[in-house]
Amino acid sequence: MSGSGGWAVAAVAAVSGGYALVSRRLAATVVSAPMVFTAAGVLIGPVGLGLLNLERDAGPVLTLAEVALALVLFTDAATVRSEEFRSGWFLPARLLVVGLPLTIVGGGLLAWGLVPGLTGWEPALVGVILAPTDASVGKAAVFSPRIPAVVRHGLNAECGLNECLVLPVFALLLAGLPGTAASHQGPTGVLLHVLLLSTALGLAAGGLGGRLLCRARASGRITHEWRRILPLALVTLAGALAAATGGSAFVAAWVAGFAFAFAVRVGPRPGLAPEDEDDTLDSVEHLAALAAALSFLVFGAVLLGPALTHLDWRVVTYAVLSLTVVRMLPTALALAGTRLGAPTAAYTAWFGPRGLPSLVLGLLVATEEAPGTRLMGTVIAVTVGLSVLLHGLSSVPLADRYGRWYEDARARRPSLRESVADGLPGEPGPPEWKER
Repeated sequence: MSGSGGWAVAAVAAVSGGYALVSRRLAATVVSAPMVFTAAGVLIGPVGLGLLNLERDAGPVLTLAEVALALVLFTDAATVRSEEFRSGWFLPARLLVVGLPLTIVGGGLLAWGLVPGLTGWEPALVGVILAPTDASVGKAAVFSPRIPAVVRHGLNAECGLNECLVLPVFALLLAGLPGTAASHQGPTGVLLHVLLLSTALGLAAGGLGGRLLCRARASGRITHEWRRILPLALVTLAGALAAATGGSAFVAAWVAGFAFAFAVRVGPRPGLAPEDEDDTLDSVEHLAALAAALSFLVFGAVLLGPALTHLDWRVVTYAVLSLTVVRMLPTALALAGTRLGAPTAAYTAWFGPRGLPSLVLGLLVATEEAPGTRLMGTVIAVTVGLSVLLHGLSSVPLADRYGRWYEDARARRPSLRESVADGLPGEPGPPEWKER
């Protein structure tokens, strides 16, 4: 390891350890993990200490970001629970079917009209990259127990599903840009490899792995420790096979998560206590959380920091409009006719934070040699950075304010539409919410 590489690793370890020591105290404040790691990344990047640089460290940076997104996609898919949508399915369905396409179109049109350096498919690619949302950027807004279950489940499901729904579109548009590594595949090759092959590999790895796990547990052949390690092997297998065959490791990981969870739920479980199922995904979830945090750090270092030194009013305006009009107007149209209150519509429209999916896809684009990729990287970096700041700062106070409105409204009107999914089992929530 070179001297600069050793200092970079030491800085990353120090930031991670320092945050771990105060993580519980920060969990109830407006200071989120993405904010801390992004700010630390800017400090150790080219505009600060110069310990991380995209030109010099592109390989390790991309590997970390891709691993983080693959792990998050697997865990998001594996932890989706059908009971969360039996009563409140209409919210995530409308956000994904109506809101997501409108957000992509709106983001692309805005980039085409506002950022003159983007040509061809580049504005559309920016719109696609900035369409998916990330619950970790505004965790309190999604997981606070004061928020009605239908909103929590809806926002959580949107974050877990929209990130993979945009991947095929991203792959097609990236292949359409001359000079990119994916351009030699062409649209047909992308569809075959990304959609069909990657899906098949994910189904095989996740489904077969889940069935074998059930049999091994039923016969007592697998230990408690290795049961939690198996999902890591499966997501690695699915992603590696997809990458080796020219497909998408992200699509394969996402499909593998669904297939694994389905196989485990329907497989034989004789003699197993309910708590035995709860920690199967612990190892992959913890590793995903760490890799995601470190991805925000390298994002701050290699993308956001340099972007801040070349700010342009058009880029800043795009970022502001992307987080407001481009998100809020499609969400308002998607929720029309649902009989949800205006505060709920406003709350749902605001909390569409951009995070890990956007920064990973932005890094993939920024490392391409095609014209316009650096400008796209700048637009994406400023938008994600602004989202990390604004959604992080607003998540706790707005969650509390909206929670108070909901409690008062439900006391006055028990049949409130927002209370349709309250009391469902298996409600999601990070450990810090369970501990407080």
